[in-house]
Amino acid sequence: MPRSAPSFLNHRTAHLAVAVLLPLAVALGTAAPATAAPPATAAPAGASSTAAGKGTPGPITHPDSDHLGSTLGGRSAAGAAARPLVAEPLAPGAGRESTGAPAAALPAGAKPLGIDVAAYEPNVDWAATAAAGASFAYIKATEGTTYTSPTFSSQYNGSAAAGFIRGAYHFALPDRSSGKSQADFFVDHGGTWTADGKTLPPLLDIEYNPYGATCFGLSASAMVAWIQDFGTEVKTRTGRYPSLYTTTDWWRTCTGNSAAVSSYPLFLANYTGTAAPAPNGWTGQSIWQYADAGVFPGDQDVFNGTAADLQAFALGTGPAAPPAPTALSWPLTQQGDSGTRVTVLQHLLNAHGASLTADGQFGPGTRSAVISYQNSAGLGADGVVGPATWQSLTNTVKQGSSGSAVKAAQVGLNAHGASLSVDGQFGSGTRSAAQSYQVAQGLPADGAVLKPTWLALVAS
Repeated sequence: MPRSAPSFLNHRTAHLAVAVLLPLAVALGTAAPATAAPPATAAPAGASSTAAGKGTPGPITHPDSDHLGSTLGGRSAAGAAARPLVAEPLAPGAGRESTGAPAAALPAGAKPLGIDVAAYEPNVDWAATAAAGASFAYIKATEGTTYTSPTFSSQYNGSAAAGFIRGAYHFALPDRSSGKSQADFFVDHGGTWTADGKTLPPLLDIEYNPYGATCFGLSASAMVAWIQDFGTEVKTRTGRYPSLYTTTDWWRTCTGNSAAVSSYPLFLANYTGTAAPAPNGWTGQSIWQYADAGVFPGDQDVFNGTAADLQAFALGTGPAAPPAPTALSWPLTQQGDSGTRVTVLQHLLNAHGASLTADGQFGPGTRSAVISYQNSAGLGADGVVGPATWQSLTNTVKQGSSGSAVKAAQVGLNAHGASLSVDGQFGSGTRSAAQSYQVAQGLPADGAVLKPTWLALVAS
């Protein structure tokens, strides 16, 4: 299993064919911070060697493909374990709710939604993304001390022009140069901060090494020292300590679960339906990256607070992030069980090729379908639906989707107070019911049904 994300995650292949350095726009209040051309590659000052016997780090071969979460388990593979959902279109002329484009603004009480992008996602329609409900963005600026993103300027300025609160991030390569060196390169090439309420704090992306050893050949103490070196220099240069993007497993593995920098805001990646658990020292995250695809371009992010809290976070005047809510657990479901959860399960199995009657009874036929799916998905084929099987079965459905997985979502939403026709068509009514449920549960209110919403629907 991958370290902090399940094996069913889809890989988003970088599709930037040619990297072209875009000229930087200069527009008061919205322009990307001025940058210079990247320096010629040279032996980095203060670079650390990799672990004993590993030698000097190899060349940086795919920086356009390195982005927030690009090294999480599942993204390095071309496919996903789960088979694709089978679309089940309506018969011609059948009356159903509208499946047009989603409505715009988020409902009252919804937590702000955002995205993060880099050169792998070069053409973002920022106005359409804002209209769909996103309000903040992080954009890759740099990597190591030799790479600047060719799309940073257009993405940074484009998001600002569409009204996004936005910020820049740096993809860390701690085995190649000191934290201070990379911080300086980052700040010099876009990683600045202004107390204007529109600029998020600089972000350090520290995750699994795409070019070698998971922990870059550094000991836990050396890794913590590197992060502190980076953070101190960013604070000196910009007036803000950086936020940290990471996973709990990477943090435990590569820093020894240190709490030394827990005063830095946490941007946590976890695609299992919950943000918990947080690394040592943090009681909750400021931002949660909850999926690598969904309603918006790029990764799907949610801020842990209100819209006013987000602006205060940008200004540097907000309180510490509130504690994360108690984590839900994927339920254990097996032969002999009955009820709505089993009905949801049966529809999900049908979406992956089974032909079950969704009667809410977990009998031998349902168990056989579970075993067949588990075998096809490379899971332990025991006929019991636990966390791994639930997570593999629950693909994303959103407005415009159709089929048995939509029926599963509609059944689950009806069990929590909605009054939907279970017709397998994800139209505006299903979207509205999903958002109402999401707001009530404190979930990302994107109006789609992704892992966080599936988890809440089947766990309660």
